[in-house]
Amino acid sequence: EEIATRGGGETPFLRLPHGPSVFADRAMRLRQLAAGHAMRDYLIFVADIADAQQRLLNAMPSFPVLGADLLRQAALAGVAPLPAPDWVRDPAWRGTLRALVAALQTRDGPAQETLVTLAGLDDEALEQQADRLLNGVMLGLDLGAAPLIAAALQVYFTRLVLLTQELHGDGPESPPLFGRVDESGACPCCAMRPASSIVRIDGPVPGQRYLHCALCSTQWHKVRIECTHCGSDKVHFQSLQTSDGRPLSSTGARAGAVQAECCDACDHYLKIVHMDKDPQVDPIADDLASLTLDLLVAETGKTRHGINLMLLFGDPEAPLPEAADG
Repeated sequence: EEIATRGGGETPFLRLPHGPSVFADRAMRLRQLAAGHAMRDYLIFVADIADAQQRLLNAMPSFPVLGADLLRQAALAGVAPLPAPDWVRDPAWRGTLRALVAALQTRDGPAQETLVTLAGLDDEALEQQADRLLNGVMLGLDLGAAPLIAAALQVYFTRLVLLTQELHGDGPESPPLFGRVDESGACPCCAMRPASSIVRIDGPVPGQRYLHCALCSTQWHKVRIECTHCGSDKVHFQSLQTSDGRPLSSTGARAGAVQAECCDACDHYLKIVHMDKDPQVDPIADDLASLTLDLLVAETGKTRHGINLMLLFGDPEAPLPEAADG
């Protein structure tokens, strides 16, 4: 990366989500990964959710966003200006959730009971569930409903980021307004943790690594071979392989496209997906489809740095990975 930069390339720090296709691309990748996968039914279900998310994002009306002065104050303080755990959400997100539930109720499957339960919750109950999810509180969180609530929040915060950029930017091609924050392992827009990271092959400097926000789908640059949790360079990579050491792909991705970047200094890890190995990789979809790798890495005592909101599991009294302060 340093050699490429010295050669004249300039690495953009931020890549904002591409509104017209961010969820549609994810749905396409999930269906591609689902073929012959042990989690096929669930991957297809999440693909249906992503398709509905794209339609709802396209149709979502405008709502009030942060003023320019507060954006500048956040930049000077080195914090994310739209911190999801503390953000006063517009009621539009609840409308998105109810529309999502209504769209999915036309689909047969075991999720129908959860959808019926969600459809019957009042505004206060939905806000409580959203607060628990965004603040990393497992106690009282409905794990079955959490991916659906998260899906609506993803649409809302993606729209919030894009609206903020549209309102205060100089035009559709203007550089992102959001800057670097003190916590490099958290999203510079909404302060949430990444789902995984991606090595990109497009842009002015191919081969750069970006962290991908689990909530708003913003990507931000992070130098490779550096722990996303503590910044140490004492990292190694693990991937699924056969007994004789050959790369194994049981995730639907091409062999070697998904790895776990593990830190020996802080015992955390985060998945990394490689576009040079498989140009179709998606940081959310491929992370979800490689759950087996998470389970194997967890057996070594490593703790995941990020979170995939489409699949939460574990002790209901244990906290989720926390969002960044601020």
